[in-house]
Amino acid sequence: MALHPQAVQALERWAQGPQVTDPGLGTDGIATLRRAAREEAATEPKEAVGSVEDLDADGVGCRLYRPAGVEAPGVLVHLHGGGFVFGDVDTHDAQCRRLANRTGLAVLAVDYRRPPEHCFPAAVDDTDTSWAWLLREGGRLGLATSRLAVVGDSAGANLALGLSLRHPDGLTATVLVYPFLDPGLAAPSYEREDGGGLSRAEARWYWEQYAASAEDLTHPDLAPLRSDRARLARISGPVLVLAAEHDPLVDENRQLANRLGEAGVDVRLTTYPGMVHGFWRHPALFDATEEALGEVAAFLREHA
Repeated sequence: MALHPQAVQALERWAQGPQVTDPGLGTDGIATLRRAAREEAATEPKEAVGSVEDLDADGVGCRLYRPAGVEAPGVLVHLHGGGFVFGDVDTHDAQCRRLANRTGLAVLAVDYRRPPEHCFPAAVDDTDTSWAWLLREGGRLGLATSRLAVVGDSAGANLALGLSLRHPDGLTATVLVYPFLDPGLAAPSYEREDGGGLSRAEARWYWEQYAASAEDLTHPDLAPLRSDRARLARISGPVLVLAAEHDPLVDENRQLANRLGEAGVDVRLTTYPGMVHGFWRHPALFDATEEALGEVAAFLREHA
């Protein structure tokens, strides 16, 4: 399918302003882009939820959302996207509210450390720290920690997959939205001329910020797609992978789903036609956002 007209409009909008590949971006430029993202997110409509609480998970900032009108039967750990460099609990606040209300689960959003200030494995360490804290303190907060799931988009899906691989017995379900997986950029879909919200040059820049050394680029906690079959087989709960047809990551997303299936994991792959990287959390730009949220909610109601 050709690019959806909504995707064409979104790509034109996102092409305006500074880009990460601009020469001499530097730390000031990164700070400017982060601030602009938070300011834009602040204008989004925010759904009412039962409660929102900022928490300290052994030094890792987290934000807990409880759904409105129901007692949550489980917890959904949320790991935001943004190429590891961008995104935080504020940029993804509206999406976490939607997730809490659509799924009926409590949502714990993790505000992990970001490069270039904090390179790999800082984000992985923060994910594990908040996970251990949730298991220890969740009951005290009235959370149903016997049923835990994780969701992440893009770089956050990389971290979510890593969490599932390192803690296979604790998760009942994993949701990966166009996961960012391969620092080798080997997927043929990177060669597509129509693009899709993430260029090869941008992807390379993000990996360069995240990795502290060349050796890190082959570490399975940074590049979980490089995990061997035995490690992938450790995932115990079902996995839902959402991909976008025109995303340069679509082929590595398909490769992940194939490798998980070959390892005996219960995996489901849905590719959204006409869509691009970034469609997941922008309902004002994409009708497919609500469709994807509905699919995720149904999957988690079944498994989490």
